[in-house]
Amino acid sequence: MSLSVNITHRLGDFLLDVAFDASPGVTALLGPSGSGKTSVANSISGLLRPFYGHVHLRERALLDTAKDIFVPPHKRRVGYVFQDGRLFPHLTVEGNLRFGMRFAKEAGNPAEVIDLLGLGTLLHRRPGTLSGGEKQRVAMARALMSDPQILVMDEPLAALDEPRKEEILPYLEGLRDQSDIPILYVSHSVAEVARLADDLVILQGGKVVCHGSAEEVLSDPAAIPFVGVREAGSILRAKVLEHGPDGLSRLAISGGELVLPGVTADEGSNIRIRVLSQDILLSSRRPEGLSSRNILAVTVEALRIGDGPGAAVSLRAGEDRLLARITAQAAREMGLEPGTRCFAILKATAVPKGSIGR
Repeated sequence: MSLSVNITHRLGDFLLDVAFDASPGVTALLGPSGSGKTSVANSISGLLRPFYGHVHLRERALLDTAKDIFVPPHKRRVGYVFQDGRLFPHLTVEGNLRFGMRFAKEAGNPAEVIDLLGLGTLLHRRPGTLSGGEKQRVAMARALMSDPQILVMDEPLAALDEPRKEEILPYLEGLRDQSDIPILYVSHSVAEVARLADDLVILQGGKVVCHGSAEEVLSDPAAIPFVGVREAGSILRAKVLEHGPDGLSRLAISGGELVLPGVTADEGSNIRIRVLSQDILLSSRRPEGLSSRNILAVTVEALRIGDGPGAAVSLRAGEDRLLARITAQAAREMGLEPGTRCFAILKATAVPKGSIGR
C-alpha cells in the first residue's frame, strides 16, 4: 500500500476515528461538511497531530504515536493543494513554480509539469490576472514541483463555477493517468469522485462508512444514504469503437455495447461513464419497439428496499456493476431477488457530456 492511515483525534465534541489503506492512483475522501475529510488530509500533511495512531507513506512513518514519531510538515514530502490555491500574489506563475522547486529532494522535469497542466502561456502572468481554474492548475503544478511522495488535494474545485470545473477536470484526469505518485482527493462532490477516483472512502461523522473501489462503492445500494438518492449511480468502463456521422458513438462495455452522444475521445480510447440510478429502467423481458438504443442483459445481485416507496437494485452486466432505482412495488411485481435475470434500459440522452471522462 502507498498510504496507510489509522488515526484517532478529538476536536471538542467531534471524534475522528478513521482507518484505511490507499493504493497507487487516486483515492477520494467523500463526505459532507464536518465529516472529517480535511482533518484526515491535515493529519497526512502534518498540519494536524492526532492523539493516537499512525500515518505511513510508502512504508515510512510520518506519524506513529506508539513510537513517538511525528515528522514535521516540511519534511514529509507531501504536496498540498488547497481550495483557494494560495499562490504568492507578488510572484509570477513561473516564480510560484520555482518556489515549489526549492523543496524538491530530487530535480524533476519542470517542462513536463508545465506541459501536463497547460501553463506554457501563463508563466509571466501574476495570480491576480488568472481565472480560478488557471490558479488551481498553477497550485497543482507548484505542489508537483516540490517532488512529493503524495499529492493531497483538498476540495480543489469547490470554489469554481461549473464551466471552470469542466475546464480543469481533463487536467486532473491527465494528472491521474500520467503521474506515478498517489493522490488523495478530498471532495463533497459525487460527480467529481465518479470521474476521477480509483478508490473511494466515504466519511460520515468522523468515521469510515464505505471503502473500496469507486465502481464497487458507488454501485452499492448501501452507499445511497451517504451519497444521496439523486447522486446514486454507477461507473462503467468503456472502449470507444466508432463515432457515427449522427453524433452518436458506439462503445463496448463488459456487458455489451452502448450508444451515447457527447463522446469526444478518439476511437480505441478507454473512457469511464457515470450512469445515475434514476436513469435506468428494468424489464422482465427484452423490450421491443422502444426508442432507446441501450438494452443490456443483467442479473440482480442485491436488492435494498427502504422505508419509503423506492427500491435500489444492484445489477451485474458482465464484469460491470449497475445501480437502478425503481419503486418497491415494481420490484415486487417483477419478482426481483438475487439471481433474477432481467434487462436494463438506458436512454442515450440520459448521460450528459460531463459524465463522460477518461
